[in-house]
Amino acid sequence: MANTTLTAAKAAKKDEFYTQLSDIERELVHYKEHFRGKTVLCNCDDPRVSNFFKYFTLNFEHLGLRRVIATCYKSRNVDLFSMNESEQAVYQVYEGDRNGNHLPDGEEIEVRPLRGDGDFRSEECIELLKEADIVVTNPPFSLFREYVAQLIKYDKKFVIVGHQNAITYKEIFPLIRDNKLWLGYGFKGGAGHFYSKYEDVATAGDHREGMIRVSGVTWFTNLDIAKKHEELILYKHYTPEEYPHYDNYDAINVNKTSDIPCDYDGVMGVPITFLDKYNPKQFEIIKFRKGDDGKDLSINGYCPYFRILIRKKQ
Repeated sequence: MANTTLTAAKAAKKDEFYTQLSDIERELVHYKEHFRGKTVLCNCDDPRVSNFFKYFTLNFEHLGLRRVIATCYKSRNVDLFSMNESEQAVYQVYEGDRNGNHLPDGEEIEVRPLRGDGDFRSEECIELLKEADIVVTNPPFSLFREYVAQLIKYDKKFVIVGHQNAITYKEIFPLIRDNKLWLGYGFKGGAGHFYSKYEDVATAGDHREGMIRVSGVTWFTNLDIAKKHEELILYKHYTPEEYPHYDNYDAINVNKTSDIPCDYDGVMGVPITFLDKYNPKQFEIIKFRKGDDGKDLSINGYCPYFRILIRKKQ
């Protein structure tokens, strides 16, 4: 779809997108080794409706977790997470099966009150963040920059949902360039279906009742995964005709990641989708989007959409 829904949601601060359990399972199966003995925090998740909390409580023993904590934001103006204004914000803690029924239940999930509204930026939620080893959630898209900045500040490991446009943010791209953040395995077809109360205005035909389709969503992480070490196989050969030089930078333009030439050792401009195949041992990221004149990279006056300048490592 065009990004109409996402843009409208961001402008209106409508961030209630609930991730499907199947999408969570499909991604987190690749991270199992990282969770043993760890405390996981889901700090944008009402545990009553969050599939993240459900995933970790149901798989607690299988993953060898130590603790799962879930908090959510109680808005005073919006009935977020189905809370009434009179309800007190709470967080919940699960530390494993104690009654032998192998299912998380009310006897084992401890409900604790919060003094404030559960905002992840609040002092008490930051204290919970400090307790955590790994943060896993779908944070508000409208606060993605601020959310990631907090994770970096407190040196936390994480697996979070975001939009691929976040790659272009001046706060996010340097983290990717400096190998402090990378893409996970992603959603099928590069789009996700989320439980949401908003109208689905997607132009694609793949609609699901009670859900909203958002294209371009992906997973961001700083946990070491096998995908990060996969080498991209290069087979095409360089020709000046197929790979023109930019007007304002000494580099060639490559329209598709699969078209990166195997026999060119100079700088290349590739689409942002390259980051889905990026192996920092195979490639070096130089800069994003701009030429020597500070303007967007151009070819005969035409500017290809959002190019990343890279070079193969020898």
